[in-house]
Amino acid sequence: MLTGRRAEHIIKILKSKAGDILKTGIITGPTGTSTVRQIAGTTVELLVGDHKTQPVPPLVDIVLALPRPIMLKRVLAQVATFGTGHLFLINSRRVEKSFFSASLLQESKMKQRLLAGLEQAGATLLPGISVHSRFRPFVEESLPAMAPDYQAMILAHPGSPCNLGQLLPPPLHGRILLIIGPEGGWVDFEVSLFTEQGARPFHLGPRILRVDSVVPSLLGQLDLLRRL
Repeated sequence: MLTGRRAEHIIKILKSKAGDILKTGIITGPTGTSTVRQIAGTTVELLVGDHKTQPVPPLVDIVLALPRPIMLKRVLAQVATFGTGHLFLINSRRVEKSFFSASLLQESKMKQRLLAGLEQAGATLLPGISVHSRFRPFVEESLPAMAPDYQAMILAHPGSPCNLGQLLPPPLHGRILLIIGPEGGWVDFEVSLFTEQGARPFHLGPRILRVDSVVPSLLGQLDLLRRL
């Protein structure tokens, strides 16, 4: 039995009626189809069918300097739509301290944005999210412990000597940790700490992009490299 936003979408956007078959999924579980049994006012009753298609865990995790809340709203939906295993939101020199007290960082509010991204993609695996307010402990302690899990840790930074294709020539099969800075970029000290831990810098070209453009662009490029 569905009510609220999901029922409204079925009724008003999909304009479904009794007997229609919809693509459905179980959060963190398989996808399949369900049949609309009946619609009564603003309530939709579904007859759940077989859900046998198991989701494939994403092969990309992201370290992201915490952006301003309005930008984070977009990014949360994007990482879920494109498929991300874990999003590490971290501090940096150019991150405003006030960002860490934003109400959006409440687990329930972030989950709403992630679910919107999953619905767009027809996917079910929610990305994990962790918030790290101290930069050096994350880079010097957490990152080395994570490093063995990845084929490569790559650092988006303007002025780097190579682009993404040069840094990760296909075929690309293993897990990747993608490290993205604030809109002003990482400062030299931060770049140095990341590279000391094995992160490899690359550039996106001559244009300076906003975070909500960088994230989908890079996730799309990584997906293409896996398909070559």
